[in-house]
Amino acid sequence: MVKVNFIGENKAILVEKGTTILAAAQELGIVIESPCNSEGVCGKCKVKISAASLKNVEEYGKHQLPEEEKEQGFVLSCQTRVTGHVDVKAVAKNRNKTLQILNHGQSFDIDVNSFIKKEYTGNGKTIVTAGGQILGEEEGDTAAQNYGVVVDIGTTTLVATLVNINTGEELHSVSALNPQSLHAQDVLSRIKFASDEKGLDSMYSMIIKELNKLIEKAASHTGVLQKHIYEVIFSGNTCMIHLAANVNPYSLGKYPYTPAITGGSSLSYEEHLLDISTLGSIYLPPIISSFVGPDITSGVLATRLQDKEQVTLFVDIGTNGEMVLSDHGALTATSTAAGPAFEGMNISYGMRAEKGAIEYFEIDDHGEIDIRTIEDGEAIGICGSGLLDIVGELVVHKVIDKRGRLAAPDNADLKQNLKNRLVKIDGKIAFEVASGVYLSQKDIRQVQLAKGAVRAGIEFLMDAKELRPEDVDEIQIAGSFGFHLRAKSLINIGLLPKEFEGKIDFVGNTSKSGGLAFLLNQKYRDEMESLVNEIDVIELSNGENFDRIFVDCLSFDKHKKTA
Repeated sequence: MVKVNFIGENKAILVEKGTTILAAAQELGIVIESPCNSEGVCGKCKVKISAASLKNVEEYGKHQLPEEEKEQGFVLSCQTRVTGHVDVKAVAKNRNKTLQILNHGQSFDIDVNSFIKKEYTGNGKTIVTAGGQILGEEEGDTAAQNYGVVVDIGTTTLVATLVNINTGEELHSVSALNPQSLHAQDVLSRIKFASDEKGLDSMYSMIIKELNKLIEKAASHTGVLQKHIYEVIFSGNTCMIHLAANVNPYSLGKYPYTPAITGGSSLSYEEHLLDISTLGSIYLPPIISSFVGPDITSGVLATRLQDKEQVTLFVDIGTNGEMVLSDHGALTATSTAAGPAFEGMNISYGMRAEKGAIEYFEIDDHGEIDIRTIEDGEAIGICGSGLLDIVGELVVHKVIDKRGRLAAPDNADLKQNLKNRLVKIDGKIAFEVASGVYLSQKDIRQVQLAKGAVRAGIEFLMDAKELRPEDVDEIQIAGSFGFHLRAKSLINIGLLPKEFEGKIDFVGNTSKSGGLAFLLNQKYRDEMESLVNEIDVIELSNGENFDRIFVDCLSFDKHKKTA
């Protein structure tokens, strides 16, 4: 056995030789962000080893930290095994204080006719019912104390909104990082992590613990008693719903990719121990398919795609690219694995949307650069919206060619300021975005793969319905990440066709706003359960030409410079 001592945490543990530093930290309950699930590709789990301890570790894996960091004693904790006594200093990050999370989305006027109702009988008792069935009774007149919570369970973030069920008023919204993302960033990693009993228990416990914190915070802020919260709506992608319901997602990662639950149902309070009324329950909106989940069902409901009298494309851009095409109300859905690049993962200087993250990047006609960061902090990294801005602008100004290659510094077509920013890092060309923040060739490839996957899904969906880009009348970009993007950047990098210019609407967090409709009017449950069965789901994995379309969509030559 050897000792791993975490300096600053005042914690130490004896482990078997060959144990990774990350595994030792997890045994002690020390959080080290490892969003790639220990695959050694994201580079986010770095820790610092004391000089005397370096002889007692063995590094492996493909990801390489910059030489400067290696010389300072930094290693990747998931790819470093201990062979003797080691002193470790974790790189602490408080992710929740300034994290930008969107909590509003497009919706419509909702008539309140809730599933949960309360009625004072006049004999000193208040009856609580669900769908007309009596759940129980309470002492005194508590009919006015009828509350619910809508939770948008994103792959990266959580938003919980406390609602007065009687009036429909949104009382308070709170948000946080989804703690699962510290250990597995994307959906496929999370499926793998939770496919055994220990992993599932870990993922489930994390989400319930964090949700209870959010519920307590919202209730405390408003003075609402948690015993008067009777229903919680879980809106999220199919994998997130499985994990929040404590259901093994293993079947989602194996052909034929069948979900173990279908939604359109309620879970009891006793099963899941949320800090709400003992009469309470959790409602799961209906699931469209393995990778088109209740968050999209909620989005369809919030935007009323089924009522559109034109051609509308709804796209939720994130680690998954989920999309629904409404052809005069007839719905077709698909999804594509975009990966974590849009969330800042697998990007050298990528980070989440928090203070100091570059969120806006513009190059003028003279090659001068305008950069804006979240909360005007010193630039320390690049969040998703900034990443798409940067790549889009570099494509337009020929710093990146159509195949995704960075230009040489002596390229005659470049403005001098842009030439000066093309530098060598560890012998490879990179673009200096800001002082100490760089975009590498590898980063550009990650963006290509992500944008290519989403664009290919859009192309395949339109091809399946024999539609051309010019036939689409409206494009709705949904989700917290999507809301912070610029239409210009989406077209510049070729994620959207140039024909979509002027037709793009950012509809926000429709997962949450659609969840609110489920909470406030029970008729939408039956409507959407029926509608989901009518949606034509196209599985891209079965597509005859999808590989060809995907490869074609990797190119940056589908862009157009916009004003």
